[in-house]
Amino acid sequence: MTTPSPAPVDVLLVEDDPGDELMTREAFEDNKIRNNLHVVRDGEEALDFLYRRGAHAGVPRPDLILLDLNLPKYDGRQVLEKIKSDPDLQDIPVVVLTTSAAEEDILRSYKLHANAYVTKPVDLDQFIAAVRQIDDFFVQVVRLPRRQG
Repeated sequence: MTTPSPAPVDVLLVEDDPGDELMTREAFEDNKIRNNLHVVRDGEEALDFLYRRGAHAGVPRPDLILLDLNLPKYDGRQVLEKIKSDPDLQDIPVVVLTTSAAEEDILRSYKLHANAYVTKPVDLDQFIAAVRQIDDFFVQVVRLPRRQG
């Protein structure tokens, strides 16, 4: 008996590095992940997307956020703090996906209520595997809240 595949979810990637964005897109395509990947390149644009302001009016509410920490304008820590302190956004799972393996970044991210912290592998195959595991866990295994809006 096969389990029906879940409906595609909207994933917001907050990433300023074009190479990491490309690797994430390749990971989605390589794994046949049917989710809708939306990309913003800095903290300010991430907040505009989440609050559906300006050029992002009418965008879907993300079901999952992949958040880099080192971003221009507002860094990922500021974006995470804003998301998790807003009652309308705080139930969106946020996976910190960053190059930093610094203990203080890991601790601070969890104190700001990140749902997971993943250090980006440098190797493309490992990066693809990491994105696949995030997708498997947050989309296939975990039940995400479905809210209108």
